[in-house]
Amino acid sequence: MSGTFTTLDWIIVIGYLILLLSIGWFFSRIKLKTLKDYFLGSNDMAPWVVAISVIATTQSAATFLGGPDQGYRGDYTYLATSIAAIIGSIFVARKLIPRFYALKSTTVYELLNQRYSIRAMRAAGLMYIIGRFLASGSRLYLAAIAVSMILFSNIDANNIIISSLILVILGFSVTFLGGIRSIIWTDLLQFFMYVLSAAGVLYFLLNTIPLTMPEIISALAETPEGQNKLLLLDFNFDLSKPYALISIFTGMTLLYIASFGLDQDITQRLLTCRKDTDGSKALIVSAIIGIPIVWLFISVGQALYIFYDRPDLMIGGTINSEFKGEKITIFMHYILNQLPSGLKGLVTVGVIAAAVSTINSGLNSMSSVLVQDFYRPWTERRSTKSEIHYVRAGQIGMGLVGFILFAMSVICFYWQRYSGLPLIDFALSVMVFAYSGLLGVYFTVIFTNRGSTPSVILALIAGFITTLLQQAYIVELLGLPVSWTNIAFTWQLCIGTAVSFFICILGNKE
Repeated sequence: MSGTFTTLDWIIVIGYLILLLSIGWFFSRIKLKTLKDYFLGSNDMAPWVVAISVIATTQSAATFLGGPDQGYRGDYTYLATSIAAIIGSIFVARKLIPRFYALKSTTVYELLNQRYSIRAMRAAGLMYIIGRFLASGSRLYLAAIAVSMILFSNIDANNIIISSLILVILGFSVTFLGGIRSIIWTDLLQFFMYVLSAAGVLYFLLNTIPLTMPEIISALAETPEGQNKLLLLDFNFDLSKPYALISIFTGMTLLYIASFGLDQDITQRLLTCRKDTDGSKALIVSAIIGIPIVWLFISVGQALYIFYDRPDLMIGGTINSEFKGEKITIFMHYILNQLPSGLKGLVTVGVIAAAVSTINSGLNSMSSVLVQDFYRPWTERRSTKSEIHYVRAGQIGMGLVGFILFAMSVICFYWQRYSGLPLIDFALSVMVFAYSGLLGVYFTVIFTNRGSTPSVILALIAGFITTLLQQAYIVELLGLPVSWTNIAFTWQLCIGTAVSFFICILGNKE
């Protein structure tokens, strides 16, 4: 099948873009009077739409490309991380969301201002911004891979740069005027588009593979390489495996606690509801609904394994030669070269939907921290400004964030190639740098009466440095034990969190 787009494909893509921008334009007509209107949607968002928005944000481009990549390369063990997601969501719903609502917070880091000082709040906000630039930059890079494949049929550096720029401009256009309300409702559209497109691909794949379902299951259960690609629970105690069960109950659970409760990118959505119980329900529901979606994307990768790597099972055995070894973009390669007209356009819309959801989240959440935790306190000590002034500042902040995200996505292009990590591992691991310190600090707040502004700042720095020292390139550079290079990012998070916690509790409460 040809890799080129037909007129029907372009009609579908352009129609979707018009619909997306129209939603942004519609919400831009709602007058925003205060910063809470812009960043919290006036606290009147329905829990069900917030739950969908949380799913779209937590999965987005990382799941759209990383899920099939995981299924193609490996097995179903990543699906078992849903256990950690449910545990993490319950913890955050019980321990953190009620505190944030009681404070009427705009950002999650205002809790540290109440407990310690404005300097502690700003230190946590700064650590979040650093980590979010890494995480959102990596997700923008993953999305740019897809767009580059669509527009240029390759993923070299120049085309990744152009694709990243296109996505940032599109995301900024949707988000700029409407704020978080616009983002949440466009997330709803984007969620259904990327799930529908993945379901369409899986259906088409299963009808293309000339095997019955029992035969497909048998082929996946025992591959020629001796691998069981249907493996769900890995009871191995190998510290290099991030999706082993012991790792899921420890590091992966910590990752989800940080993602749901300490990452403004996600928590901001949960704070748009009318009350804390609504936000808590939205979070737990999102964790549950996310399970079949992750299964769907991994299953696409499993089917792609048979399609491309088992020519002995495919009629004629000729399709495998078209792949040309581009395993990093197997899903996009299949979309562009095998799907029929119409479905190809629909799936491309799914890719763009996942990408825009990724960008919108980072733009608005980082801007909210910059304005609420940094700019507003600094300004109010010097003069009195209107709420509209801070809304405008938030919009300018999004422009600044967009530029830095674009630069970070380009850096991630080279970083991921150097690290050699699978796409989804790379997207998850980069946020560990910030999460280690934040988890240690917030565990101190939740479970102890200790900590001080200096110990909070030192704990945040220590968590970051501890994670950095466990990276393979740093281990080699400093001549540290080679065994450190085999520690999965989940265990890196456990170690970093422990170091941060013990440093934070050294301080006496102020």
